[in-house]
Amino acid sequence: MAISIFSMFLNYPCFLTILKKKCANSFYYGLACCLLAGCGGSEPDQPTAGTNPVIAVTFMVAEPVNMPMSLETIAQTEGAKEIEVRPRVGGILLKRWYDEGAAVVAGQPLFLIDPEPFQNALNEAGALLREQEVRVLRARTDENRQRQLLAENFVSQRAHELTTADLAIEEAALQAAKVRVRQAQLNLSYTTVKAPVSGMTGRAQFSEGALVSANSSLLTTLAQLSPIWVRFSFSDNEVARFGGHLNEKNVHSVQMILADGSEYQQTGKINFAASRIDPMLGTQQLRATFDNADQRILPGQFVRVRVIAGESRTVYVVPQVAVLSSDLGRFVYVIDEHNAVVQRAVIAGDWIGKDWIILDGLHVGDRVVVDNLIKLSPGKTVDPQLRDVPSS
Repeated sequence: MAISIFSMFLNYPCFLTILKKKCANSFYYGLACCLLAGCGGSEPDQPTAGTNPVIAVTFMVAEPVNMPMSLETIAQTEGAKEIEVRPRVGGILLKRWYDEGAAVVAGQPLFLIDPEPFQNALNEAGALLREQEVRVLRARTDENRQRQLLAENFVSQRAHELTTADLAIEEAALQAAKVRVRQAQLNLSYTTVKAPVSGMTGRAQFSEGALVSANSSLLTTLAQLSPIWVRFSFSDNEVARFGGHLNEKNVHSVQMILADGSEYQQTGKINFAASRIDPMLGTQQLRATFDNADQRILPGQFVRVRVIAGESRTVYVVPQVAVLSSDLGRFVYVIDEHNAVVQRAVIAGDWIGKDWIILDGLHVGDRVVVDNLIKLSPGKTVDPQLRDVPSS
């Protein structure tokens, strides 16, 4: 019976009808139904032919530009003048007159040191000056009298010379007394500690009532913010790419890129270039100055600088996203005359903003793909669309 059931699969349309008549045993009938359900009651779907859809991509047309050599590096800002404010006289600190961290102008009072001892010293020096002025007056009177008596031969020449010498000594003492008075006046003025330049103040290191020492106690710091200086360096290999020693004459411009990626609106210029390569670091130290009237940049910030120098050269500029990397180096996808993409090996230089400088590998008029790169492979047919360039 089992052999008869399996042989009847060849005549599938009437299989169930015959099966009901011939299979008295319900076991064989159930087995046949299970086999029928496993095999399926309809013919399997035929796979549809594979398709190769065209990918829409955006491209840019390669155009050569003349551009000088440029390099970027990390830099750190510093105040054009960073001053340690120290007292010129010692004493008890009575008052702080500024708000910590606030901007001050040159000559603005910052601290007050107890002036009373210095006022007393000035009064004493003034009294000694007046006393010495009296001594000089008396000596001058004696010298005049001796000169008259000498003219009438009433005194000797030696007596007149002694009075002349006494007058000179008293006049010299008078000059010393005047100097002591000026010094006492200076010391009294030094009790008011003033800002030497305009800038941003730091934290006060001493509180009121503290004893400070002349020329040694650090009261606070003061940083001049405009202009702002930026310190950076280039390796000897990078300096060689510029053609040699960098200085203010062969550097065209210096641009600052802030931490958020934006470019600082002011252009800087070199105000210091080391005359040799540092043997310990193998770098040339440089410094640029930027106008910072709005005090947007603070000392100590880490930024990036882009130095543009050297002679102009013909290069191509493409977006960074268009340049890919492989084991063989960097490449871009170029669209040929049949709208198929091909890999083109390129030699990339440095970044400039969001673009990459291509030194070699591109030709005038090449259509360089700038999006949907992950979907591409060599020979892939694409639907090219020209990239819209925003008007400046």
